[in-house]
Amino acid sequence: MKKIAHALRAGWKPLVGTLGFLVIFVWTTGLFTTRIPPGTVAHEPGRPLPPDAATLTVTRQHRPRLVETVGSVTSEHAVQLSARVSAYAQDVHARAGDAVERDQLLIRLDDRDLRAQLTAAQANLRRAETEFERTQRLHATQAATEQQLIATESAFQAARSAVDQAEVALTFTEIRAPFAGRITDHEVEVGMLTNPGQPLLHLYDPARMRLDVPVPVRLVDALVIGDAVTLQLERPDTPQTGQVHRVIGAIDARSRTQLVQVLLEPTDPPPLPGTFGRLWIPAAPHDVILVPRSAVYRAGQLEMVQVVADQRVVRRLVKTGTVLGDEVEVLAGLSDGETILVEPIKR
Repeated sequence: MKKIAHALRAGWKPLVGTLGFLVIFVWTTGLFTTRIPPGTVAHEPGRPLPPDAATLTVTRQHRPRLVETVGSVTSEHAVQLSARVSAYAQDVHARAGDAVERDQLLIRLDDRDLRAQLTAAQANLRRAETEFERTQRLHATQAATEQQLIATESAFQAARSAVDQAEVALTFTEIRAPFAGRITDHEVEVGMLTNPGQPLLHLYDPARMRLDVPVPVRLVDALVIGDAVTLQLERPDTPQTGQVHRVIGAIDARSRTQLVQVLLEPTDPPPLPGTFGRLWIPAAPHDVILVPRSAVYRAGQLEMVQVVADQRVVRRLVKTGTVLGDEVEVLAGLSDGETILVEPIKR
């Protein structure tokens, strides 16, 4: 009996632990709880349509196809002002971005060397003139030969030409604006040595800006000089009308394009040179779905619209094409007759 009692005292703790583990395991299996039968939960996609939301039912329209080409803005009248003589820059009166008037002094070069050359040329001219006049008097009395007269006359003419050249070179030390415009870049500072042909300033006329566009050869015939065309610049980001001004005859052998120059309408402020621009060229008509630009929004790299169905608003991926003023072409993602929000819900 003592042995049995001792065995019970030694083994009751493990026995209780085992029974407790079994109870917890059975409990976790859900045998003592009420189970929920399987089924479906009702869910409506999207979000409710706001009562004041503006909607639009899209329709497929038959319109001329517009092919988008891109180019850059430049000025119809732009020049690069370069040095004509070798001299140090003494004064710089214009910087990049400055507006200048016609004949305004932009750069003054150090003219001391050229003035010294002019003084020497004038002295040589006076000496040659005196010698020529003396030879003329001697020739009149047959004290000088015809050859001496011709030689002194040639020396006199060469000396006078040297004075003219020195005077002209002296005018090159003042660089003035050939027309009213704006400076885009300056490449000279006070004290810099300039050399003939070295660019100093770039000047353009903002009143006559144009868009230069390389157009595929197959589309060039659709552009007639003098015709109005639709275009849009990166800044200002508003559609505008231009006029076909010139079609360059040469074809780029690498891109198979011809350069088309389109004059822009004057704007305030005028577009800056180098501004990116788009030109739309009419082609064969086709069926297209157009939606307001405000209806399309981006989520990262994705383009989306919000479609209305059964008073619910659902997001839809789309692919857009040409932008036509306040409308944009939808190439994929929408069907004829679907309704979308004009102003998407973004909150």
